[in-house]
Amino acid sequence: MNLDNVLIKTENKTFYRDGDSLIKVFSKKYSKANVFNEVLNQIRVEEIGINIPKIREVTLIDGRWAVSMDFIEGQTLESLMEKDPSGLDSYLKRFIEIQRSIHEKRSPLLTKFKDKMTSKIMQCDLDASTRYDLCLRLNKMPMHNHVCHGDFNPSNVIISDNGLPFVVDWAHASQGNATADAAKTALIFRMENKEDLADKYLSAYCEITGTPVYYVDDWTPIVAAAQLVKVSTETKKKLMRWINGEETNA
Repeated sequence: MNLDNVLIKTENKTFYRDGDSLIKVFSKKYSKANVFNEVLNQIRVEEIGINIPKIREVTLIDGRWAVSMDFIEGQTLESLMEKDPSGLDSYLKRFIEIQRSIHEKRSPLLTKFKDKMTSKIMQCDLDASTRYDLCLRLNKMPMHNHVCHGDFNPSNVIISDNGLPFVVDWAHASQGNATADAAKTALIFRMENKEDLADKYLSAYCEITGTPVYYVDDWTPIVAAAQLVKVSTETKKKLMRWINGEETNA
């Protein structure tokens, strides 16, 4: 593997291009279990026919886990939206259609969304009474088995040079309620201070899928609480507004 061409570097991952391969190298502090869980999610998603970069190899490089996969020539939807603001509505519609196509899939071996949310809520530093209330609300929500990306945002959708969409970063994938996945997407926009985009997304998503906005609101405190693990004080303050019901999507 050639690690000369750095594309992106984050706190825990560095991305390199080596010819027609993308190499994702994890930091040494990134656990082996998390690396292989991400790889397993991606393989399971690949097997059900979703367009994703196919994994080629998993190896160790100087004590760091590295995953080699197909390199997709193209641009992210985020980049396209920024370059062409006049086409935002069209890009947003396509973004939602891609998300809906994912939700139509089933992958019985993926982690159950409710189990994932329960674990994260119990790990956060909310008081016991609040954690109990959130878990109770979670358990009362309808049980579904749609494939949920878990971090679906325009930066994770690549439109290839031939026009095909490829979805990346399946570390948070699970099977569960599609509306919860939509609530997470809206929350991502809001946490990035993109309130107008969040409102546009939710309005379009609910119209296209026939989902009442109040149903998204029911999920919002739950997905917000699950984000509290290992966040900054400022981020926690933002999330608490949604957990406490101080803001809604209405």
